[in-house]
Amino acid sequence: MCTFLDVRNLTFQHPGGTKALDNVSFQMTGNENLAVLGPNGSGKTTLLLHLNGTLRGRGSVRVCGLEMCDKNLLEIRRKAGLLFQEADEQLFMPTVMDDVMFGPLNLGWNRQEAERRCRTALTRVGISEDLLNRPPFHLSTGEKRRVALAGVLVMEPEILLLDEPTTSLDPPGQRALLELLSSLPQPKLIATHDVHFAAALSERAIFLKRGRLIADGGLQEVIRRFDWNPYP
Repeated sequence: MCTFLDVRNLTFQHPGGTKALDNVSFQMTGNENLAVLGPNGSGKTTLLLHLNGTLRGRGSVRVCGLEMCDKNLLEIRRKAGLLFQEADEQLFMPTVMDDVMFGPLNLGWNRQEAERRCRTALTRVGISEDLLNRPPFHLSTGEKRRVALAGVLVMEPEILLLDEPTTSLDPPGQRALLELLSSLPQPKLIATHDVHFAAALSERAIFLKRGRLIADGGLQEVIRRFDWNPYP
């Protein structure tokens, strides 16, 4: 069985001295989805940023069998697609098409192949042809989220890392995103406050508190143990 994530004794301390992650260890194997739960400031986003090498702490991180180190960084970022909490942080090119093509072109793909894969990814997430030449900041929140996800999927990742994917989405937008994510074959690590969204995608959860992993088990069991439902 493939081990997609293997995190051992991961510790990260901010320059001011605060520990954002404290001796965190867990594995994610097979084709499971894993929810990451916990209050604000518990280390959820910090953990995800370690899984694509944006942050580097002490301990061991292996992603899709690759040790987190400088020589493996580009390959890890291709294999582990990270969707940021705020889509505006991920979209920065003049048009939707330019944004989704940015990654493939920087990997050296020729423009024709990059455009073909870009159109395929955008179609997959439900972005229509008439939006391709529109500036991303003219899109709705749900459309921005879909374009950002297309920019991840175009790289053909082996695992998806999703940081609070329902942020700023209204209930119809959340349902549409859930339907889309459910259709994707990649295993997913989902950092979220939304236990209903998590439960629709995952059967297992880990719980972080003040940077420490204090529970790892069945999602419903973890929710009951901590009476965790911040948005009932």
